[in-house]
Amino acid sequence: MEDKSIIELFFQRDETAITESQKKYGSYCRAIAHNILHCKEDTDECVNDTWLRSWNSIPPEKPNRLSVYFGRITRNLAIDRYRKERSMKHGGGQTSICLDELSECIGAEDPIEDTLVLKDLLNSFLSSLPEKHRHIFLFRYWYMMPVSDIADHCGMTSDAVKMLLSRTRKKLEKYLKKEGFEK
Repeated sequence: MEDKSIIELFFQRDETAITESQKKYGSYCRAIAHNILHCKEDTDECVNDTWLRSWNSIPPEKPNRLSVYFGRITRNLAIDRYRKERSMKHGGGQTSICLDELSECIGAEDPIEDTLVLKDLLNSFLSSLPEKHRHIFLFRYWYMMPVSDIADHCGMTSDAVKMLLSRTRKKLEKYLKKEGFEK
């Protein structure tokens, strides 16, 4: 089913919208949540919460791209769940590693998703990167994929991915300083 049709179902308050959303974007949302949470039960609950949050926000929201809309909701819910769990038991995993890596150039005071200025600067920076570098950066810091998975996906070695990410973070830090953003 096309996104426009699914959105129409949401606006008509037809529960089929949830079913169609699950069919089309369920595995996508599950992958995002799993990369952050690494627990099937938490992942499933996070994805279910995505459908509830979507039901409660469409309407009035009318997303242009459902994949991005659902992905953002899932990611934010998963990060919130991760932070809650981590505050109770100081575990490891890709999420803490990714957030630590980014905090080197962005800082850890303000959450990324809460800073509109930073969001615009990040979008501008990412659009200036070569496509492959941008994809690798997003795989790591948006989807929170392990370096080994990124390497397999991109046909590179893990060391090459780590080096590219390190150089990209340094470029980001320089870019943010040049634009007046202080961490």
